[in-house]
Amino acid sequence: MRIYGLNKTTLLDYPGYVAATIFLGGCNFRCPFCQNGDLVLRPETQPIIEEEEVFSFLEKRKGILSGVCITGGEPTLEKDLSIKIREMKRMGYLVKLDTNGYRPEVVGELLSEGLLDYIAMDVKNCMEHYGETVGCGHINLEKIRETMHLIKNSGIDYEFRTTVVKELHSDENMIKIGKEIEGAAAYFLQGYQESSGVISPGFHSCTKTEMEKKAALVSDYVPNVRLRGVE
Repeated sequence: MRIYGLNKTTLLDYPGYVAATIFLGGCNFRCPFCQNGDLVLRPETQPIIEEEEVFSFLEKRKGILSGVCITGGEPTLEKDLSIKIREMKRMGYLVKLDTNGYRPEVVGELLSEGLLDYIAMDVKNCMEHYGETVGCGHINLEKIRETMHLIKNSGIDYEFRTTVVKELHSDENMIKIGKEIEGAAAYFLQGYQESSGVISPGFHSCTKTEMEKKAALVSDYVPNVRLRGVE
């Protein structure tokens, strides 16, 4: 497992629990507004944290931490992901996975084996604008829809979430997303923030009022819509 970052304590990444967050490298998308540009584009340039160090830390923190969040990059690209999650589960940890949803076969395997306790999927945009939003041109939208279906029927806690970018997420697009994930348990609209790590700087965030309007539009399809990282 290629580990490029470890947040030893977080109260934000795993709702309701004190957790640690592990950052993996590499991604099959190239979202221009991504905040983790180096992890996505140039993971080999980043220092690796040895697995032994991370799992030793988790062993010592048993009883203090409740969960482990696995994020990236895109974690489902890791060949030994299920093996490492089993190790975490044997330690007694709850495991949350962040994913872009483009590898439904991996998500399905993890769910069927009972290895996940919470899953968060990034819904990048409405389907007709998905390819341009993820920076990959044409993509197989059925993979996205399949992962959505797996998650909604998984029986575990989950959330869908969208990082809202002024130039990419019109009110019309948000309504279409709402229709696509209709009936979801939870949907978070996250505020975009410009930073030095963004793949393609120059995008803009929406105001709180604009975000609240988008949330109201989506709430016709997903009642539990909340804002995250919006001031």
